[in-house]
Amino acid sequence: MSVVPAEVLPSGTRAVPETARPAAELGPPARLWPSLVAVYRAQLSRARVARIPLLFVATFQSVGIAVMMRGVVDSDSEAQSVVAGSSVLVVAYVALNLLSQYFGQLRASGGLDHYATLPVPPAAVVLGAAGAYASFTVPGTLVTAVFGCVLFGLPLSNLWILVAVIPLAGAALAGLGAACGLLAPRPELATLLGQLGMSAALLLGVLPADRMPEFVRLARDLLPSTYGVEAYARTFGAHPDWAVVLADLGVCAGVGVVSLAVATWAYRRAAVR
Repeated sequence: MSVVPAEVLPSGTRAVPETARPAAELGPPARLWPSLVAVYRAQLSRARVARIPLLFVATFQSVGIAVMMRGVVDSDSEAQSVVAGSSVLVVAYVALNLLSQYFGQLRASGGLDHYATLPVPPAAVVLGAAGAYASFTVPGTLVTAVFGCVLFGLPLSNLWILVAVIPLAGAALAGLGAACGLLAPRPELATLLGQLGMSAALLLGVLPADRMPEFVRLARDLLPSTYGVEAYARTFGAHPDWAVVLADLGVCAGVGVVSLAVATWAYRRAAVR
């Protein structure tokens, strides 16, 4: 067999060098807002049936605490604290207790692997779940607030402030609840942390601050739901100081941004393990 050099081959039979194919372009990354809406709708439909009985328990618990405190308080300022604290307690029960349990069970069962395969930003998963759980608190908070105002003879004129209190306090508490569930090594510990957080919201938010020792007041100032309680309680006065109310709501908003950022970091940390 003879070997013919390539230079002597006819021009029509000369080998053609292969050209490199251009790499296929990836699709655009998923945007935060559409991903957030999709996760929110999925979580809302999934938890609608399972969480309604628990929401009833949260509302019944808050109303019962308001009734129990009716025979204890003896001034308008204390009544304002009880009504505001029992109303925000519904938010704390769902955002702290249920959300920490949900993410703790999701991490233990491997459910985070499902979300990790979806083309959605981690922030959308955390914010969507937190928003869905916070949505369940709206009816219970309104029922508790109206019942408490009627029970203690407080005005209903500024009940609209709950439109700002519920999402801002809910964001702060939901971020803490999600972080507890994602950082806890076991689901039992996540449940314990959620229960402790709800108990702190109950004891430090419902009881009048004037009757607490000084060191307990300092602990009360560290709880983000306290500022939601204070913002709502200040609106019961004849001439509310709206600047202070906005400052309290601003603290809730700031803590909410930080806590949700921590929860997003905890989600990334748990998803890659």
